Amino acid sequence: MPSLDIAFTPTDRPDLPDTLPPDGTFAPDDLARPERTEPPRVIEIGEITAGIAVPEGRGVRFFSSARDFDGLDGAVFRNAEQAARAARERIAGRRSAARGGEAAAAELRRRRA
Repeated sequence: MPSLDIAFTPTDRPDLPDTLPPDGTFAPDDLARPERTEPPRVIEIGEITAGIAVPEGRGVRFFSSARDFDGLDGAVFRNAEQAARAARERIAGRRSAARGGEAAAAELRRRRA
């Protein structure tokens, strides 16, 4: 079988970085570890800005921007969607706890009347 060994210049290969070694070769490991170009993502729950998910290593690190989400501050998630899910669950838990408190207060008012 004939070999397809063709030399490509950096302009012929847009998937490679512009800085190649002088001989134009690259190691197979360079292709196995593509650089992350994913931008940081702002996570909003309704009208509340929960925080920002910043790519780091193999995941994203969450930085809270509201006190309700300080418990998640610094946590590392696999992706921004997982961080957003955790923020939604956190706010849903607080809302249900608040509803439970409102129900208890209404029960006390009813008993006093």
